[in-house]
Amino acid sequence: MENKKTLYLIDGSSYIYRAYHAIRGLSNSEGFPTNAVYGFTRMLLKMIDEQNPEYVVLIFDAKGPTFRHEIYKDYKANRPPMPEDLSVQIPYIKEIVSGFNFPVLEMPGYEADDLIGTLARIAEKNGFTVVMVSGDKDFMQLITDNITVWDPMKEKRIDPNDVRESFGVEPGQVVDIMGLSGDTSDNIPGVPGIGPKTAKALIKSFGCIESLYEQIHKISKKKQSENLVKYKHRAFLSKRLVTIKTDVPLSFSMEDFKLKNRDNNKLSRLFKILEFRQLQHFIPASLNFSKKNYQMIQDMNILSDLVGKLESAGLFAIDTETTSKNPIAAKLVGLSFSMQADEAFYIPCTHDYTGVPRQLPLPDVLNRLKPLLENPGIKKVGQNIKYDWIVLDLHGIKLAGVIFDTMLASYLLNPSKRAHSLDRIALDFLDYKTTTYQEITGKGNKALSFASVPLEKAAPYACEDADITLKAYHILTAKLDEFDLAELFENVEMPLISVLMDMELKG
Repeated sequence: MENKKTLYLIDGSSYIYRAYHAIRGLSNSEGFPTNAVYGFTRMLLKMIDEQNPEYVVLIFDAKGPTFRHEIYKDYKANRPPMPEDLSVQIPYIKEIVSGFNFPVLEMPGYEADDLIGTLARIAEKNGFTVVMVSGDKDFMQLITDNITVWDPMKEKRIDPNDVRESFGVEPGQVVDIMGLSGDTSDNIPGVPGIGPKTAKALIKSFGCIESLYEQIHKISKKKQSENLVKYKHRAFLSKRLVTIKTDVPLSFSMEDFKLKNRDNNKLSRLFKILEFRQLQHFIPASLNFSKKNYQMIQDMNILSDLVGKLESAGLFAIDTETTSKNPIAAKLVGLSFSMQADEAFYIPCTHDYTGVPRQLPLPDVLNRLKPLLENPGIKKVGQNIKYDWIVLDLHGIKLAGVIFDTMLASYLLNPSKRAHSLDRIALDFLDYKTTTYQEITGKGNKALSFASVPLEKAAPYACEDADITLKAYHILTAKLDEFDLAELFENVEMPLISVLMDMELKG
């Protein structure tokens, strides 16, 4: 039997308010409130991660009154206007949705509930199973064997049996219960004196409001009977107000709701503006290196040519790839260099896995690089250069000519920032998402040593590290000058690196 396709209908308006109230006091460095945007985005990411939707629609309430206001002017009259600090975030929320490439639907005159109800019924008729993503109890009236509710905040899926257990009636009878008891959150009056418990008992006995009034003489409790008779119009009005329409005139194809690839560049720009640093790491790096000149060196003659070019350049970025985060224990796997933007070279030496291509022997490579790296007249820059300095020292090379550490410069420019990794620096200063170490090696118990990473993955990653370090050097140098920090950096901070390195080496 062929598995049914599933359509996810997300109550976008509900998402916004739940996100707004769940996270308070969040803003970017300019004081712009971002709590609702952040919470909304995290909820979308959670939904994508846990449900992996193929067909999905985000439905929002349109501005202005709906048909319910026409039949009852006090509908939702008790609700305050949208808070100002939320309303200013709505444009960004819509931009985030656009970045995720989610299909969106809203329609003047109707609430999001009515659009969801209509789409749910049509999708069901077209052979889909439907998941309504919301915490709103009103959607229980729409539940069938093929239509369920998923509340992402409570991590709960609601099906017909859950409705029967909660209300004691079938899903379609929920509107009758709400018609009698009303709904204070939407200012729906109901019948005075009839609460949810009584309403459930009445509908369980009589089946629906219409049948109840046909048999009103069977109500034995005098006050209850009087109220039901006196406020009959309220009961029918309230039922009409709480009933979700399933016949809104919509024109669409189910294929319109097929989720497309997200626009990672747009999301990255938005996350940067909003200062969602953690979320920026959810955006995968573009592995398209076609516009970059990244080369792997596997020939001694080509290595000699590279050394000559590095000497002539007079300044280059250097990065080591090793087997450990601890520089004292680390074994060299390879080295990368960059002397101009979008160009870098990786020299693999000790990658070790079945079928590994030919590599240059590490002793030969170090002997050829030694005069270059120990020449104080040739300037070197690095990211966390103390690490590379120690690694090279323990491999017989006394690195000289170190003039710049991008990690240190980033810290000096913003000491309160928690992260100064190359990935973070690339995002903050270059608006660029790097390939992370974990993307290359994996995570947890399944993580590979860099020596086990195939060369076709290792080389672009290592080259990118050197390339980004060089680009960051140029930008950070200008930033240090701009904030009058260059002298402090050059005369105090950089000299301390070699002192700290000696302390580490001596234990």
